[in-house]
Formats: sequence, structure tokens, C-alpha cells
Amino acid sequence: MVSSAIAPAWLEKPADLNALDARLWPAVRRSSAGEMLIGGVPVSSLVEQFGSPLYVVDLDVLSARALMVKDALTSGVARDHRSVHVFYASKALLTSDVVRTVAAHGLGFDVSTRGEMEWVLASGVEASRLEFQGNNKSDAELRRALTVGVGAVVVDSEWEAKRLAAISAELNVHQRVMIRVNSGVHAGTHDYLATAREDQKFGIARGDLDAVIDIIASAEHLEFVGLHSHIGSQIVSPDGFVEAATRLLELYAHYSAHHPLDTLNLGGGFAIPYTPVDPDSNLEAIATALGELLDQWDAKGVRVPQISFEPGRIIAGPAGVTVYSVGTTKSVLVGEGDDAATRLYVSVDGGMSDNLRPALYGANYTVRLANRHSSAPAQLVRVVGKHCESGDIVVHDDYLPSDVVPGDTVVVAQTGAYCHSLSSNYNAVGRPALVVVEGGEARVSLKAESVDDVLSRDAGLAFGSASSEEA
Repeated sequence: MVSSAIAPAWLEKPADLNALDARLWPAVRRSSAGEMLIGGVPVSSLVEQFGSPLYVVDLDVLSARALMVKDALTSGVARDHRSVHVFYASKALLTSDVVRTVAAHGLGFDVSTRGEMEWVLASGVEASRLEFQGNNKSDAELRRALTVGVGAVVVDSEWEAKRLAAISAELNVHQRVMIRVNSGVHAGTHDYLATAREDQKFGIARGDLDAVIDIIASAEHLEFVGLHSHIGSQIVSPDGFVEAATRLLELYAHYSAHHPLDTLNLGGGFAIPYTPVDPDSNLEAIATALGELLDQWDAKGVRVPQISFEPGRIIAGPAGVTVYSVGTTKSVLVGEGDDAATRLYVSVDGGMSDNLRPALYGANYTVRLANRHSSAPAQLVRVVGKHCESGDIVVHDDYLPSDVVPGDTVVVAQTGAYCHSLSSNYNAVGRPALVVVEGGEARVSLKAESVDDVLSRDAGLAFGSASSEEA
């Protein structure tokens, strides 16, 4: 199909705007009347019960994704002498329902703050299944982690190694410690998503490892057990993983001669498709390539008993969608002469406060009309939010039926990861509810925030005043 003159080159006009690409919409299908069913629940019922905008997560899809990822990594990498451990990256999406669903498949949890740690623990997970990450863990956070007995602390700086040594001695607690290594491998993603380059905040440069290891090794209560690497996000090619793993294996071979190392953590960053032209995750190929690399090092006499991974987006992303109500539409003529084209701005009741990724990373998403079937021609649209920012964009470029009007409902795909986690109260807007569906039933997992909820953090406001009552 021919695209609009102002559409990006990658965006093709869909042949059928009512069709749903199963890669992008695993939790969604249409009823015979054309309405979207999310996890079997009509979108109109969800909006009526829980409001709009609304995050919706299908726990059945989430469960299937967690199991698929665990099986793929285990199948590709594990051997009789080598186990695979998968830690869900809690930053992607964190609720008690998500934790329990993922934990049921035996996954551990990668946490990077006291809040994430407490949330996972409160959801019923044993502390030994947690790895505590982060580049600036406070004394209080480290003390809490050691007190509850997290499985490992991943050290990110020399300062942290010193803090951890002192706190472990103070508490008289033995703690397994890994070191996050800045491998220098760049996975080729957006600069803000690439987290293993030399000039960035994460990890310890290879030239500085000896000093940090000496601190850990000389601490009576610390045990240096492994190396950690994370090279970025939205990675499809095995090449970056293989190169980073090779560099870690070289270090592992060197340091294991003097320390009881047993683990390499190769991080996460596996991709998901956000638009029809995006590639699939390629997870099986990545796992196979890493397994073959480790086999080669086995032959050299370097055996690693445990390989760990930290997937987040690939598990949570496809399980979630965001539901919006259309408030206004506005046609804008862009360009001149033969290059002129019309873009329809579709304003919805959410925006950058519930999905910051388009503004933060320039991320692309896919949107479809949800409340009805339409046979109208395709119209290039930009879905925008209600915030006082020109960059408040939910979907930069996609096609919707030209008869989309105020009162319609639209749904954005693949929003299970990082949308709620990055949400805010910008412009004093309350964060939407997060609803989970399971077995065709819907329930609230995270409550929506009302205006009063937002104002309640202001200690200078007296609720119940005349002005509040009038409002």
C-alpha cells in the first residue's frame, strides 16, 4: 500500500484497519461486532467499570511470556553442568499480581531500589530470589538488603564496595557479591538505552576491577561470586551479547583462579516489536549463540556453573495495552504542492504522564480503533495527549479510520513495560488505574489516582475547605 507523503518511510498504510497483528496484540481480538476484547473482556465494559485512560494487563499472556522466555534461555544455554537462572527486571512493570504470576514459574527478581525490593518481598517472594542492582544504593538500602537476606548484591562502584564491606561487618552478615562490569560493548540502541558504554554511569571499567575486587576479597563477610553485564535494550542481534559475554568470560577465567566464582549474569534487553515492521525478539537465536560460546569456553577448561539473565520488557510488554478515549480531533495540512498532506491530530485523555517513552526516546507505537468496526478510508494520524507540551505524543505516526471522532475509544499496543513504571502526575493529572484480566475476568491491580489523591501530598492544603467543596 502507498503511504502518505508525510508519513515516515517505514510506515505502510494497512490494508485492513480492523485487523490485529497477533505479534503486537497477543491479548486482544475483536468481537463479531468489531469491538476489541482484551483478555476476553469488551473494551467498553472495561472503560465503564474502571474509567479511561486505563492500563490493562492480561495475566494469562504475562504467564505465557514468562514461561516462554525461561524455556528459550534454558534450552539454548543450560547444560548438565550449567544451570540458567532468570531474574525478572522489576523496573519494567511492578505490581503484586505481576510478581505472583512471574514467580509462579520460578523466576527471581532484579530490583534496583528499596521500593522495588519491598514491593517484591511484600508480594510473597523470598529475599534469596532477589538480586539488588543500582549505581547509587544508599547505606539504608544496603543495610535492608543484607538484613532480609537478598541472594546477591551487584556492586557498581568502589565506594559501594567499601560501604558494603562496612555494613556486612556491622551486621555480621555474609553476603554474596557480584560486580557489574562496563564491558564497553554497545548494542546499537538509543544512547539513553545503551548502558554498557565506557562513558556512562553504570558498571566498573575493566581497568578498575582489581581495586574493587581487593576490597571485597579482604572483607570478612563478603564473597565475590560473579560478574554482571547489561549492554542495552531492544536488542535483536546475538552479536552484542556474544561479544560482551566473551569479554566477561575472559575476566571470569582470570579472576576465578583466585576467587570462588560461580556466576555470569548477562543482563537483559531482549527486543519486542512495537510496530508491524519491527523484528521479533530473536530470543532463541541469541540463547543458542550464547550456549555455543559457553561450550567453546568449556573446551578451554573455563566452566561457569550458573548463567543468569534479567529480562523485563520481553515478558511484560506484550501483556499490556493502554485504553484511551478520544476528546478532540484536528486536521492539519502539512507541506505544500504535491508534497502536501493532511495529518489528523487525535487528542486523548492521557498522554506523556502515562507513556513517557515517545517523548523520552522517540519510541514508536501502534494504535487501533477499539470500540467499533470501521470501513472508512485510512487517515494518517498523530495521537497526542492533554498535557501542556508540544512533545506530548502517544503515537507519532499511524493510521486510523478517517471517521474517528470524539467519544471513540482507541487502544495502544505493547504498553505493558515501562509505561506505568515511568508514569507521573505532570499537570496534576492522576495516574490511571492498572487493571488485570485473567480467565476472562477483570479486576483492579493498581488503583487510579483522583485529583484529591494528587493534592493529598501537599501538606499545605486543608481538605474540606470551602474551595475544595465548591470544586
